[in-house]
Amino acid sequence: MTNLTMRDIKEHPVPRGSFVLWWLGQSSYLMKSPEGKVLALDPYLSNSCKAIGEQVGLDMDRQIPPPMSPEDLLGIDFYVLTHSHQDHLDPDTLGPYRGAGGHGPYLAPAETVEKLESLGVLKEEITMTWPNKEVVVGDLTIRATFAIPFSGDDLTHVGYLVSVENGPTVYFTGDTDYHDLIAVSVAEHHPDVMVAVINGAFRNMGPAEAARLGQQIDAKVIIPSHYDLFPDNAQHPQMLRTNLNILGLADRYRVLEHGKPYQYPEND
Repeated sequence: MTNLTMRDIKEHPVPRGSFVLWWLGQSSYLMKSPEGKVLALDPYLSNSCKAIGEQVGLDMDRQIPPPMSPEDLLGIDFYVLTHSHQDHLDPDTLGPYRGAGGHGPYLAPAETVEKLESLGVLKEEITMTWPNKEVVVGDLTIRATFAIPFSGDDLTHVGYLVSVENGPTVYFTGDTDYHDLIAVSVAEHHPDVMVAVINGAFRNMGPAEAARLGQQIDAKVIIPSHYDLFPDNAQHPQMLRTNLNILGLADRYRVLEHGKPYQYPEND
């Protein structure tokens, strides 16, 4: 497993008109822009969900160690959250990050804002978001998107479209089931890359739904997400390729490696 540090992120070059992603496992990503802006999306860098799983008879023991420590998030420009579930807003990541001097700022939908405040984050450090709201961070524009929830415990969660100024757009679906309204509302923004949840066991999209959504929004690259960490919440990513192949889109499938940079547009 890569030992990734913020120094590695800061020193990594990002050509004009591109972005670089680092997958940290589950739905956790770092994204860097050509100007050097760094977003942390849903960072889950602990094993805190193991105890939650044990309470309900599920194996949520992390199978792959985090590629970086929470303290190494120091230096990010925005701490971006899709919703309040613990594998997305993780107290055991947030606490050490804040203990090391991190103060966000944070971008989150309403119920996640409440949880952040309950964990000691100050209101002035948080920007609330909702579908269609845009926030600009240097050369990045972050637009929240509609998402379908797992249950009634968090009905305000979102996905995100992140666009590079004069460059490509990546769509992070967040945890969501399929809905044609998602396809219609996202397609008009012409995302180049889709990072898609594929674990259908918890009322998220499965591989077939993710492939269908990727086709409808015409993403040029389609990356599986949220399938790798927990034995009782796992899906083989190859099933996304299978479903893309059925649609004639197998060449758009990519799998990221934990802690390794992925640049889009891709180098020849």
